[in-house]
Amino acid sequence: MATPRVTIDLLAMPEAASSCLYGLFDIFSFAGVLWSQIMGEGACEPLMDVRIVAAEKRPFHCLGGVPVEPQAGFADGLSRAVLVVPDILVPLDQPLPERLRPEVEWVRRSYENGAIVCSVCTGTLMLAATGLLDGEEATSHWGFIEPIRRFYPAVKLRPERILVPAGDGHRLVTAGGSASWNDLALYLIARFCGERHAVQTAKVLLISGHQEGQLPYAAMARSRQYADPAIAAAQSWIAENYARPNPVAGMLACTGLPERTFKRRFKAATGFTPLEYAQTLRLEEAKQALESTDACIDQVGLSVGYEDPAFFRSLFKRKTGLTPSQYRRKFAGLRPPPVPLPRREVVPAG
Repeated sequence: MATPRVTIDLLAMPEAASSCLYGLFDIFSFAGVLWSQIMGEGACEPLMDVRIVAAEKRPFHCLGGVPVEPQAGFADGLSRAVLVVPDILVPLDQPLPERLRPEVEWVRRSYENGAIVCSVCTGTLMLAATGLLDGEEATSHWGFIEPIRRFYPAVKLRPERILVPAGDGHRLVTAGGSASWNDLALYLIARFCGERHAVQTAKVLLISGHQEGQLPYAAMARSRQYADPAIAAAQSWIAENYARPNPVAGMLACTGLPERTFKRRFKAATGFTPLEYAQTLRLEEAKQALESTDACIDQVGLSVGYEDPAFFRSLFKRKTGLTPSQYRRKFAGLRPPPVPLPRREVVPAG
């Protein structure tokens, strides 16, 4: 007796990223098909049934003006399968917009109806708004961790993770940054169709997971705090003097504040302790040097203020999850190759 195919519902809305929405649609549709075609194993039925669901079953456009034609609407009933909320573009300075309330309620009720609910990147905001993640571990894009923490403090965020299954029976699954829809798709294929099919799908589509997590990709996303002039002055000073010895003492001196007051106000304004801020800024500069230059590792460390090469390498690994050499190999390869100079035609004398 044939095993019933699992159904994947992809929730579409005008705020959804088309790359995530259609990328997921393709990978789930190709699972079990392309491998058989390429390997000459004969015709093979898809392993999954995929459909795009929206509030209303009528065409609309998602981000970038990309057309979407839903195959089902909320009036057709709740999801009883695997429901995926894709990456969405929403403001960082407020909770999830009220205009998305119908989607939030449909997701919550679908979960209560037995669906497995997943999210990609900023889609975690929608899951957080449902209340389903209260008291549960979850992840999202590293740049949205602070807004989620601010507006949905009951969620136990794991920003270093790419995938976080949670809840009873792992019926809640959150994925990290935008491209982590690859990781979520392979996880779901392995979970419902078997590891062999996940490996075959990864091979045929030339995709792989982000086993190292999100730390190598995270950047210093906080903007300067002008609400506290003394702290803003400290941030301006460190931006130009991060490589100097004792940078925290330098920041403190330029504020004129007592040390305890300075540390308290700095943490309140930036979310970092002064030492964490200085280290993070130094490592951001080190990342850029590793990405864009061929300077030796020790020289990179020295250029951002670390005279002890061993300490620099240890700190870099602890903060990014990769050694400086591993980080360079991962990102320096994205540099475009040099453009060859045009050949000059040599004209014989005479």
